[in-house]
Amino acid sequence: MPDIREIHSNATFLVRHPVLRAGKPIETCQFDGDNLPSTKHFGIFIDDDLIGVISVYKNNHFFFKNSNAFQIRGMAVLKDYQKKGFGKILVKYCEKHVVEQNSSLLWFNARKNAVGFYEKLEYKIIGDAFEIEDVGTHYVMFKNV
Repeated sequence: MPDIREIHSNATFLVRHPVLRAGKPIETCQFDGDNLPSTKHFGIFIDDDLIGVISVYKNNHFFFKNSNAFQIRGMAVLKDYQKKGFGKILVKYCEKHVVEQNSSLLWFNARKNAVGFYEKLEYKIIGDAFEIEDVGTHYVMFKNV
């Protein structure tokens, strides 16, 4: 049975690097806002092995009037554990966290190849596709939780 725990931002690099930044310097795993007091990082563990990570930032977006919005960044599951429901568990955990912060809006920039995963969790695209340099095509997605 997987276990979710709050982790330090540096611990996320163990999963962010091979999944999201493969072949790039480890420093590219450090995101703006990682060390703000309002940012939370969660890891999913199996037998004390970190297999997936997700980070939640208090961050508004100009698409939304809600001034108490939260953003997911750096959601990743190690390759051997993908397509087994661990990503869904992490996202649902963040939804619960956002509600506990008295918010209802969760948004993120989704890679093009992850849109289907998030649509199954009832997230919707807003706006047009855009490029993130050295990463690829993304869409802003959101959900009122």
